[in-house]
Amino acid sequence: MGTAVERFAGRVALVTGAASGIGKACTIRLLQEGARVYGADISPVAPAEFGEDRLRSLRLDVRDERAVQESIRTIVSETGRIDAVVNAAGIAGGGPVHLLEGSAWDRVLEVNLKGTFLVCKHALVHMLAQTPIDAERGALVNLASIEGLEGTAGGSAYNASKGGVVLLTKNIAIDYGRQGIRANAICPGFIETPMMEAVLGMPAMAGVREEIRREHKLRRFGRPEEIASVACFLLSADASFVSGQALAVDGGYLAGRDHHVTELMGL
Repeated sequence: MGTAVERFAGRVALVTGAASGIGKACTIRLLQEGARVYGADISPVAPAEFGEDRLRSLRLDVRDERAVQESIRTIVSETGRIDAVVNAAGIAGGGPVHLLEGSAWDRVLEVNLKGTFLVCKHALVHMLAQTPIDAERGALVNLASIEGLEGTAGGSAYNASKGGVVLLTKNIAIDYGRQGIRANAICPGFIETPMMEAVLGMPAMAGVREEIRREHKLRRFGRPEEIASVACFLLSADASFVSGQALAVDGGYLAGRDHHVTELMGL
């Protein structure tokens, strides 16, 4: 295996949600490690901002199957293959079920779950047809959430969508593993992104924000680049025997409850 900088030399990657947050961090990291990256987002992705000529911007609404299909066809027609996919496009949303409008439910599920399904679907078509590199035809990383592994108050639609992403990823790993295709999900804790700020940045949420911060055993929120480093590991040959996993990257959030007993003991 080469150095970290060379891990993706000659490889082609698609990142959705590339304009901000975790998707942007994944795009930067893949470029740093030598990949040719197609950054897709409903908002413009400016290659000049990344300072890389190996980045191409795609305007894409992941809910639109025809647009997804055409975007991936473009990638393959220009490069001959698609080796790695990061599904980072996502939106927040939820509320108590009896108060939640059906349209709000649909929007969250369509972006977070259906969008992930559509990108995987059309990427897999081309991965199956391409020649393996080092016995692997491709690797997919889908961004789920710790809220796809356990419930959170008021999280109905978002949690359901991310739980769906976890099981969709496991099924892809089962169905395509023998074809040399790996799939894994990352379940981040609360990460400092524009989406988190939109939810927890309101003055009325200050107390909730602090409570959530303390529930991370490292006593801080995560950074997008910390998720990107794990995504790149999972996409790389360093993780060649890792598939079907839902990896919590959460600063210890899911480790268990902390009732502060050890603080009374001076720890």
